[in-house]
Amino acid sequence: MSMRVVRVRAGDDGVAAHRLREGIAAIRAEMELTADFPPEVDTAAERAAAEPRLPDLDRTDLPFVTLDPAGAQDLDQALHLERRGEGYLVHYAIADVAAFVTPGDPVDAEANRRGETLYGADSKIPLHPRAISEDAGSLLPDQVRPALLWTMELDATGEGTSVHVERALVRSRAQLTYDQVQAALDDGTADEVFTLLGEVGRLRLAREAARGGISLPLPEQEIDVRGVRWHLEFRSLHPVEEWNAQISLLTGMAAASLMVDAKVGLLRTLPPADPRDVRRLRRTARSLGIDWPRDQDYPAFIRGLDPVRPRHAAMVVACTRLLRGSGYAGFEGELPEQTEHSAIAAEYAHVTAPLRRLVDRYAGEVCVALCAGTEVPSWVTERLPDLPGLMQSSRQRANRYENAIVNLVEAATLEPHLGESFPGVVVEVDPEDQTRGEVSLAEPAVEARVSGSTPLPLGEEVIVRLVTADPATRAVGFELA
Repeated sequence: MSMRVVRVRAGDDGVAAHRLREGIAAIRAEMELTADFPPEVDTAAERAAAEPRLPDLDRTDLPFVTLDPAGAQDLDQALHLERRGEGYLVHYAIADVAAFVTPGDPVDAEANRRGETLYGADSKIPLHPRAISEDAGSLLPDQVRPALLWTMELDATGEGTSVHVERALVRSRAQLTYDQVQAALDDGTADEVFTLLGEVGRLRLAREAARGGISLPLPEQEIDVRGVRWHLEFRSLHPVEEWNAQISLLTGMAAASLMVDAKVGLLRTLPPADPRDVRRLRRTARSLGIDWPRDQDYPAFIRGLDPVRPRHAAMVVACTRLLRGSGYAGFEGELPEQTEHSAIAAEYAHVTAPLRRLVDRYAGEVCVALCAGTEVPSWVTERLPDLPGLMQSSRQRANRYENAIVNLVEAATLEPHLGESFPGVVVEVDPEDQTRGEVSLAEPAVEARVSGSTPLPLGEEVIVRLVTADPATRAVGFELA
């Protein structure tokens, strides 16, 4: 399954850790991927990092902070919130990659080839050289950095009432982790900016529910590789992570509004969910023992899931199937046929992660020009027809990489249990060979191939035996017991 984040829990340098590194290296070799950049790209990046194009506007007076997973160095976003009458004022600084990258230069060409940063099990293959992505372009604490500064006013209900984006110099005061901030919120010692983040986050989640949107509270899988055996479990998101994500969604929706009004830009799109996928998810819910009333639609069902509970966490992961079919639409002068992102239930654009995703640099540039009342640069408009296909290819590559690592982890976790039997539910049957399909297990929470000597009973509870769990091939397979 795609869209799943696997993180390694700190451990020793034993057999399991060594096997994980070897497995990831094998995946990279198979897919012909490398984290290294050609020498001319590194040289161009180092030169650009030393001589960035800096804006005149100085907003280093704003006390920004960054909020990211522990150990992150490619910091795209910094935030500051304050009250404004009965509503709120949100300042959101986004790393200005265009301050370092010139259209057509070696860094730009390589970024267009890569498309996005690839992540998996605490390893990554970056979009930009580290001289930019983890140093000069990153919104690291106590450093003056060029940024695209989004200023958004919200009313008392959390609805956006105005938006403006411009280039500015900013300075983050602190680099904080989700664990740190959540702990401070829980014990009452958090800075006011995070109290306000909680208020705005809850309001935005309520507005999302009212318009029929969903935010998948996708849990991370944590793998403990200490010793010989691998242990895999889910880690649910902190509330502050969901609130922080709502600020990014707010910005993406504001960007989309600017571009749709001007009929030029790049949207992130998703068609309505396929009813067949919804029916499959109902079978998955049954396999996990989760009640899904027949008269309840899937957005309401998903909002009722509690990722702290392992079976619910597995259900959230399975719901990523509803995100299949997402894409991008570049346009100039005429709106595309599909403008809405059905999971968000609104028009939406990617603009908040330019260090890690190519399309954000282009969409951000469109919004800056629109707010300044200037022409969108030709280097942007010339690429609008090609970027959707490029990003689709890079997302497919990222999915293959992420899925390969998830499959590696699951195969290694299940390997000691070869021959054992597990209860599950058949969630899919191959229409051309009904003796083959997929089974969903509750414990461990995996979906995998299953086969039988007779047609598989779609949607029925079954007992399956683990017959394949091979980390070398990353294959997992069951047969009806």
